[in-house]
Amino acid sequence: MCVIDTAAREAMVAGFLLAHPDAGRDRATHPALRGCDEVQWADLPGCPAELPALLHALLDERAAPEAARVLTNVLMDGVFRMGAAMPAALPFVIRLAADPDVPVRSAPADLVAVAAELAEPVDPGGERAVRLWGPDADHPERARCRAVLTAHAALVRPMFEDAPSA
Repeated sequence: MCVIDTAAREAMVAGFLLAHPDAGRDRATHPALRGCDEVQWADLPGCPAELPALLHALLDERAAPEAARVLTNVLMDGVFRMGAAMPAALPFVIRLAADPDVPVRSAPADLVAVAAELAEPVDPGGERAVRLWGPDADHPERARCRAVLTAHAALVRPMFEDAPSA
């Protein structure tokens, strides 16, 4: 399995900050990000301390697409596996996705959809699912994300009500 390590995440964020040194700085007080700077991001396994810069950059129309790409890579441990920082970042991502004044809302909304899908519990009796996704006991971020999604259901539900069915 391909896993993005801490050094790679830090390098991605550093590269983004070099390319977009002022992204989101003028909107640092946005209500969706209230409390973001108080989270001890570096204490979360594999999470760069500068993660709030990516969240703030989602408010910058020019930098938002790249910020969203880097944020997704930082919050994921690999393909279809959430990292330990996802539950901590999810409330901010949800609030940004729900705010009609955010210039590029689709990127955070997509990240909410990915988190919601990956937070689903894995049936312990489903051998194939357990091999593919791992047992829930090994992935506490799933339950934490479910709790965040439940706590923010009033914001999350409208994001998906108008989504086309497959």
